[in-house]
Amino acid sequence: MTRHHLLTITSIRTKAKKPGYHLDGRGLYLRVAPGGSQAWILRYTFLGSTRDMGLGSLADVSLARARERAQEHRIQIAEGIDPIQHREQKKIELKAAAIQLEQASVTFKDCAVEYHSEHAEDWKNAKHKDQWINTLKTYAFPHFGQLPVREIGKLEILKALKPIWREKAETADRVLQRIRKVMNFGAAKDYCRGVDGEFWEQVRIALGANEKARKVEHHPSCPHPQIGALLAQVQASTATATVQLAFEFGVLTATRSGEIRGARWSEFDASLSNWTIPAERMKAGREHRVPLSSRATEVLRAARALQAERAAEGPVVASNADAVDLVFPSPRGKTYSDMVFTQLLRRLELPYTMHGFRATFRTWGMDHTQYPAEMLEFALAHLVGDQTVRAYARSDMVEKRRQLMEDWAAYVEGQAGEVFSK
Repeated sequence: MTRHHLLTITSIRTKAKKPGYHLDGRGLYLRVAPGGSQAWILRYTFLGSTRDMGLGSLADVSLARARERAQEHRIQIAEGIDPIQHREQKKIELKAAAIQLEQASVTFKDCAVEYHSEHAEDWKNAKHKDQWINTLKTYAFPHFGQLPVREIGKLEILKALKPIWREKAETADRVLQRIRKVMNFGAAKDYCRGVDGEFWEQVRIALGANEKARKVEHHPSCPHPQIGALLAQVQASTATATVQLAFEFGVLTATRSGEIRGARWSEFDASLSNWTIPAERMKAGREHRVPLSSRATEVLRAARALQAERAAEGPVVASNADAVDLVFPSPRGKTYSDMVFTQLLRRLELPYTMHGFRATFRTWGMDHTQYPAEMLEFALAHLVGDQTVRAYARSDMVEKRRQLMEDWAAYVEGQAGEVFSK
């Protein structure tokens, strides 16, 4: 009868002191290192390669258990499985499971605090930054702050917001937006599954309307069919030529008053067909590119010609060295105040605001074009979608938005044409 096992408990006591490989049988060895460490090794051949697999130290694994482990791995080899690769794969799977378990246990509060910390630069002042997290501490954390973010659903959100949805409507709306940001952040971090826009629409439907309680101040906007008549009034007004040009440029670009008044020649390309507003001049603190229509470019050229005429008449009194870079400077070379357009509209007895023309543009886009809402929002420098969507929009939608702005300029010109033809 063939003897399969060469080692015994007694012989091990002697061999364990002698460096080298001591065979037990069928590839199982007791390896004694020169330094004295002792470990079980299974030597096997798989797909033509010989490999040594550690089965544990002699101090932790008995002779009998080493033989059992060796036999388990021999069976794997017979089934076409490399024991070492199989063990490494198991380690990877166990580590992934541990990470997944850890991520699954992240609470809504933990997720919100992490988001707040990582986006600290998004807030322009400390007060707003504190308000952002404090509203969640007050209205969200008491209800589901300690729940794993993966378990937050419509029921939990509704319970938190229902009590304040009407009484503190504006605050409640902000809290809802912040809850959404936290959950989107959690999905990005794999703390929870992402939810689509339908989920949030259903939350709002369940909360019900609260317009009566909410007192949101909307900027009065001009109905878009009347935009031609309004521009005709501005052009016939006593406002300076620079203010008239700035006003029309604001309407054509649907930008904010401060962005128009502070526009600088250095922000435009050589052809005056692209306007890049730097982050420090944007409300959201992010650079915004505006593809200009042909008419907007004509307005800029008219503004440049006007400046050249004034320069020929004499030096401009400037408040700072780079005042001459202003596209629409005041007569003293300064940036116009934020009341310049308001006063113009008041003199014309019009109930609108400059900011309201952004809504005019937005309403026209929805009523008279097939452009997607996301493109209209992006044209207004509003943040749309997640980071991937915004990255796509910034890189690929500029030329599409140029056509949008051309269509808007054509519409404005068409309305003005109707006025002058009467």
